Amino acid sequence: MNNLLSPLLTDQYELIMAHGYWQQGKAEQAAVFQLFFRTNPFAGNYTVACGLTHIIDFLTNFKFTSSDIAYLEKLTHDKSYPLFNKQFLTYLEQLHFSCSIDAVPEGSLIFPQEPVLVIKGPLLQCQILESALINMMAFSSLIATKASRICAAAKNSPVLEFGLRRAQGPNGAVMASRAAYIGGCDATSNALAGKEFDIPIRGTMGHSWVMAFPDELSAFQAFAEVMKEQTVLLVDTYNTIQGIKNAIIVGTELRRRKLDLLGIRLDSGDLYKLSKKARKMLDKAGFNNTKIFVSGDLDEYKIKNLKAKKAPINAWCAGTRLTTAHGDPALNMVYKLMALHDSDNQWDYKIKISAQTSKTLIPGIQQVRRFYVNDKIVQDVIYDTELKIKESKNLKQCASKHMLVPIFREGKLVYKEPSIHDIRTQAIAAVNNFIKYKIKKYPVMLDDNLTALQKKLMR
Repeated sequence: MNNLLSPLLTDQYELIMAHGYWQQGKAEQAAVFQLFFRTNPFAGNYTVACGLTHIIDFLTNFKFTSSDIAYLEKLTHDKSYPLFNKQFLTYLEQLHFSCSIDAVPEGSLIFPQEPVLVIKGPLLQCQILESALINMMAFSSLIATKASRICAAAKNSPVLEFGLRRAQGPNGAVMASRAAYIGGCDATSNALAGKEFDIPIRGTMGHSWVMAFPDELSAFQAFAEVMKEQTVLLVDTYNTIQGIKNAIIVGTELRRRKLDLLGIRLDSGDLYKLSKKARKMLDKAGFNNTKIFVSGDLDEYKIKNLKAKKAPINAWCAGTRLTTAHGDPALNMVYKLMALHDSDNQWDYKIKISAQTSKTLIPGIQQVRRFYVNDKIVQDVIYDTELKIKESKNLKQCASKHMLVPIFREGKLVYKEPSIHDIRTQAIAAVNNFIKYKIKKYPVMLDDNLTALQKKLMR
């Protein structure tokens, strides 16, 4: 846990293959690998690209340390002889990242089978990066997509991410908070994520605060003394209706100080009935502007149901089901070898063939061209950068752009990262446009030249 940016963030078999490439004289052979995924998560029809910033951070700090090498030096085959040659370990210690990478910018919509990241460079380097690149891109894209679905269900109501305590470990929690913000959440409860990524942080109170005082009313009064006009009271520690009454008492006391009660939070029970009752009680007491926050295992389905019933809820606090990607725990992202330089320094295309059609590789050194009509995306075309794209008559009148952009060139970072707020704005706009046009299955086509290449390699 001390250094999650270590090149040892990889699977053993990657290092075994790297050792083998070195022994076979293939370590520096030029290669192309590609990162993509096979199906959209949550039975949905889009995925939000996220995680590139972690990859950039990882690769700009890529270096085997002396302690990394000392650890690898101790590894053995069944406790008999060393797993790795000493000269190979010296090679690793002197290794500097020198690959070129193109990737889809964060906040973009991505679709199955499309390249999300393409890496060119020495075969050994490309190989040992596989596991880390998948981990960083797949997890963040999964959470950003889940957040976008939850925010879409909430429509114009704010969504706060409250999932730190149930997330998959400390690193997963921080990555999830960043991805959730990009996906559309308005803030996080995670203070570390707020510090690291400039995400707004928000919070209310826990039941323990109420239980730490002689009674609920005195707990609320003390909290209002601390928070003043930012007071949001959790009303379901004992009896929710009485909790709402006590909140109204405290709100009245705040008004005597020319302040107001910002909100109450419901965390359990029938959220529809309780929110209706709370709104009625608050309005009757003159607290029409006091907001109702709700929490408690919220996801897009629960929120959509409450919205359909017109529950008077102002803000949603999504935790467990957001940061754990409830309903689809992993994005099926893969990383495949696409081409190798042959003895004449020409690209020799590779293909993996499977009896399972979905696992048969689409070959090529790929790029994606996205076509638009006004602000509506209408089709993506995957093509090979060496063979070029074959222009379609149907798409000639459409505006278009290439989805993969340069990130690294021979190990040097050439990409200027946008702010997290700009990425979030782009993601929200992309998802909103996609939903607006009610696209059920977005068309991703193979260029004719790429189709011909695939048929040729499968013979």
